[in-house]
Amino acid sequence: MTKRFPGIAIRRRSRRYRSLRASLTVALGAALVPAGLLAGATAAQAAPAPAEDPFYTPPAPLPAGQPGTVIRSRQSSFSGDSKVKSWQVLYRSESATGAPIAVSGTVLVPGSAWSGSGPRPLVSYGVGTRGLGDGCAPSYTLTPGGFDYESGFINDALKKGWAVAVTDMQGLGTPGVHTYEVGRAQGKAVLDITRAAQRLPGTGLTAANPVGLLGYSQGGTSAGWAAELAPSYAPELALKGMAAGGVPADLTAVARGLDGGFAVAFAFMAAVGYDTAYPELNLSGYLNDAGRKLLATSQSMCLVSIDGVANFLGTAFKRISDYTTSDPLATPAWQRRLGENKLGSTAPTVPVFMGHGQGDQIIPFAQAEQLRRDWCGKNVNVTWKTYPMLGHAFGMLFAQPDALTFLADRFAGTPVRGNC
Repeated sequence: MTKRFPGIAIRRRSRRYRSLRASLTVALGAALVPAGLLAGATAAQAAPAPAEDPFYTPPAPLPAGQPGTVIRSRQSSFSGDSKVKSWQVLYRSESATGAPIAVSGTVLVPGSAWSGSGPRPLVSYGVGTRGLGDGCAPSYTLTPGGFDYESGFINDALKKGWAVAVTDMQGLGTPGVHTYEVGRAQGKAVLDITRAAQRLPGTGLTAANPVGLLGYSQGGTSAGWAAELAPSYAPELALKGMAAGGVPADLTAVARGLDGGFAVAFAFMAAVGYDTAYPELNLSGYLNDAGRKLLATSQSMCLVSIDGVANFLGTAFKRISDYTTSDPLATPAWQRRLGENKLGSTAPTVPVFMGHGQGDQIIPFAQAEQLRRDWCGKNVNVTWKTYPMLGHAFGMLFAQPDALTFLADRFAGTPVRGNC
């Protein structure tokens, strides 16, 4: 079982320092987190891990309902601000293939009354990469005693008076392996926790709340897919805009870019995620002994753990061919499923912000630029901003304030022309 380190014992630092450490964690899969931080983690946790917590196990069969129906909920606490009202929820959603599933998540509402015009805005926040194991679920890591590198970014939205919904996505928290970077599943999970938040008693949220989508890296995939799916899948939502950065839009291009690099572990994680979402892909049939060993050790892995760091460092600069007998990415079956989850084929109907570091060493700049061209070609209102010489980690620091400003303008009804 993956070892987790819920508390990090360090001196109080500036907010910018904490944000920088957080962004390095997402970009490097915790490989750059100093060993001393891991060693100084506390052993106590306010709540049991999801694997030992019956809350995360859905009833079988699932109760009747539609996507977004709340199956169960309970009040919790948010590690970022004790004044924020917090709920953990289990709600209905759909898999990438349309099967009904249960997904867990968190709903956060500022403790103070909304002072702006109209109903309080609701942001559905797609989290970045954290691993494949249940212990990585944001609904667990965002609670007191937990460590979540994005809690500061989420708190930035809460401090604007906005409510925030954070999905765990399929297989994080709930039983089964996380369908990592399967965009169709992630996009539905983002939209359905928005519905669940609006239906959850005590939040003050309703279908009238204006909605924004926000995410970086894996969260950018989630937000992008939510924006593409919303017109057909969740047309009732009062969606006002989507803001995403460091977006992995084309997983084939991302995998080829990662192959042989220091962060190739992310490509291996995506292979596990796709194999989970689409069992006919038969990942194990392509693996050699080293690949089968890696598969066995990675399915419950969280990046901020000893196991996660070991896997990340152990695979750095390896090739996909080091773990396979033949290349699954070259087969029609894998190409078809990856193609189905490539962003850009459908036009979002709301204004979009995209930010990307031109020196991104993890998520290739060119494939994000292609998404911008694809959406612009479909007359989407795209605001595209690049960050010269910035890599994936520092790109997150600079894109986040721009994304929040963009959404604030959309909630205020400020017109935007984009820069296609």
